[in-house]
Formats: sequence, C-alpha cells, structure tokens
Amino acid sequence: MRIEADVKLDFSDVLIRPKRSELKSRKDVDLTRKFKFKYAKFEWTGIPIMASNMDGVGTIEMALSLQEYGMFTTLVKCYEAEDFEPYIERLNPDRFAISTGTSDHDFQRLTTIIKKYPQIKFICIDVANGYSEHFGSYVSKIRKEFPDHVIIAGNVVTGDMTQELILRGADIIKIGIGPGSVCTTRLQTGVGYPQLSAVIECADAAHGLGAHIISDGGCATPGDVAKALGAGADFVMLGGMLAGHEEGKGDIFEEHVISDLVDPSTGKQIVEVRKLVQFYGMSSETAMKKKFNEVYDYRTAEGGTVYVPYKGRVDKTIKDILGGLRSTCTYVGAPTLKQLSRCTTFVIVHRISNDVFIKR
Repeated sequence: MRIEADVKLDFSDVLIRPKRSELKSRKDVDLTRKFKFKYAKFEWTGIPIMASNMDGVGTIEMALSLQEYGMFTTLVKCYEAEDFEPYIERLNPDRFAISTGTSDHDFQRLTTIIKKYPQIKFICIDVANGYSEHFGSYVSKIRKEFPDHVIIAGNVVTGDMTQELILRGADIIKIGIGPGSVCTTRLQTGVGYPQLSAVIECADAAHGLGAHIISDGGCATPGDVAKALGAGADFVMLGGMLAGHEEGKGDIFEEHVISDLVDPSTGKQIVEVRKLVQFYGMSSETAMKKKFNEVYDYRTAEGGTVYVPYKGRVDKTIKDILGGLRSTCTYVGAPTLKQLSRCTTFVIVHRISNDVFIKR
C-alpha cells in the first residue's frame, strides 16, 4: 500500500482565470482543429466534441445531426452491418467511429462491418478497465488487422498506461474512470482518478509520443468542456449532456406532477405533464439485462439508471456548448481552440482540508 499526497483536481475544483484579449467578438473564434495521427496516415479536421457510445447517445441519428456541425459520434456497440445499409451514404466517415469490445464475437462483428464498408476510418475499442493485459493485446491485434484505421482505446487515467496503449497501436486514448453522471464505479469499487488531473497528466504522456487523448466523462456544463480542452484534451466525449434528445431514440415516458400553481377557473392545483427519457450507464443493471438478460453472479453493476428531461432536437444543446466554448476563448484571448490550452490558467476554488497542506 502507498499514498500519493499530491492534490488531484476535478472540473468543479477550478475556474479559468480571464486574461486580456484582442478578440472583438465570439464569432471571431475558430473552434476547428486539425490532427495528424500517430499510425493512421491521414489528417482530420473538425470540432473535437464527441458523442459517447452509450445507449441513447451514440446513435446513427445522433451522428447525422452532429456531423452537420463538424462534430463526432462514437456509435454504440449494438449496430450490426445490416443496420448501416439505409444510412451509410449519408454518414461522413470523418465523423463517426465503430465501437467494439474485446470478445471473439466483437472482433468478428467489427471485421464484418469494415469489410462491407471499407470507407469507415475510425475504430473505438471500449472497455471499462483498460489496465488488463488482455486489453493491451487486443489493441495490438486490431492495429495489425487494420493498419490504416484510427484506433481509439480506453479507458485509463494514468500516464504510464496511456503510453502503453499508444505503443500497442492506439492513436487516441480515452481518459476517465468513474467521472460520468451515471457511472458508479467509484462508489462500487473505490477506484478512480479526479478527471481534470487525469486529463492534464495523460495529455502530457500522449503528446510526448505524438498521440492524442479524449476526456471521457465528468462534463455537466459547457464550462466543463472548456476546462477539459484547456487542460490539454484533444477531444471531449459527452454522454449525459447529449442524453434525452430526439436523436438518441430512447423511449419517452410521461410524468404527472402536481404543481404549486392553481387553476383560477376550478380552484384546483394544476397537474403538469413532463416528458422524460431513460438514461443509464453501460455497466448498469439496466444495460446488462438488456445485453445479457441478467446480471451475472460474479459481478456488480457499476452504473446507475436515471430519467432525464426530454430535450427535443439536439441542435439547441450543440449551439449552447459551442457558444460557451467561444466565450471561453474570448475571455482568455485564444483566437483558435488549438490555442486555448496555452492561454489557460486554472485557479483552485475548492476548499481542501488544511490537514492536507499541513501534512505536505
């Protein structure tokens, strides 16, 4: 057993300090990024915001909407080759990734899809725990099988494992264990890492090897997205912020709530009807029962199930996120998103126990 005494930070622990700026308007900020990848030999240009490969978020319909803004979607793992047939001509191959697990069935499914649709460029190898030797070996296997594709792999939270997965063949590493709004890994296992510090440390490790990282989880507001990018993340992946929209194709439920308002014509309290959409973590009991029809005796659920307000089309949320990012850049004097991390100074606002500082 050992203890690391260094202070580690989440998004809620900091604010970004404003700086003098020569920008006259938010519209002058360029949010597009250009990336060259370590292994895949092509250049990507777009806005580096990603929809997570979660049920109710990473759908083909979401990808079609987000690509109109230059954004990206990692698709859920349940899509089979035939599911792409009605959409493949409309999907921009620079704007989505096929997601896969690490089983033999996953490998066969992935191979079938890419063989049928060779225009696909991105593969996301997604597991909850990226620290197993099996996972590292699987990344190497996918790199050997698909040498020209961009490989996204994760999740991890430390610099050493970030570099390990890069050397195994990944171009982009997903960073985050436990920060998601419907993830209960930290509660169930005690395992995790504060997300802002994880991004800072893993970005440094990845950039030294010419690779990139995604901050995956923990963003509840546009300001959190800005903090992740300011900390050095190349991409930010969103789940909860994009849940509840029409494009997620989730079931819509109605909730009847007695309000404090009174109908003057009847003298009775008004009953409000609210539309809700089910949203759950991909290691939740809901997800496991949907995929396996049961929760196996040897494991526990590491995700929650909640009902979020139905938000309609995703366009308003996208504009809110992008508008917040542009504002951040104007506050710190960054004319482009690429320059945001260079212009970012974080101020710690969370009150940490004095005992921590005394012991240090």
